[in-house]
Amino acid sequence: MALFFLIQNTLRKNFLINYMTRIILYVQTRLKSFKYAFKGLILIFREEPNARIHLLAAICAVIAGLCLNINSMEWIAITFAIGLVITLEIVNSAIEKIADFISPEKNEIIKNIKDLSAAAVLVVSITALIVGLIIFLPKLYELLLAD
Repeated sequence: MALFFLIQNTLRKNFLINYMTRIILYVQTRLKSFKYAFKGLILIFREEPNARIHLLAAICAVIAGLCLNINSMEWIAITFAIGLVITLEIVNSAIEKIADFISPEKNEIIKNIKDLSAAAVLVVSITALIVGLIIFLPKLYELLLAD
């Protein structure tokens, strides 16, 4: 009977050790994927001038939001607008890099693909600008009238 409990406890310990090892490996793999994602963020802002312009605009929007004391719903709108613009800029850059890799020479189809991708960034950027104007113009107007 004692041998049975000894074997059972050993199996439980081995199972727990195996289980914990798998969890640790899973977490390590997930952390590596975050590392690659952050490398991508560094890459986009280092290599893409338009991404830096969008980042500057995002910083200005956040500073304006803090200075003008926007409410939580307005912060949600600003956050989503910033996130969409940066995300589409990243996707656009990835599409352009893939297109250039596939066809380094001039190609009308590749040009159209790149133009469509850039158009998506333009549309979301204009939309983000409109969101910003809707939120900030009334507050700026109030601020100017208060003086």
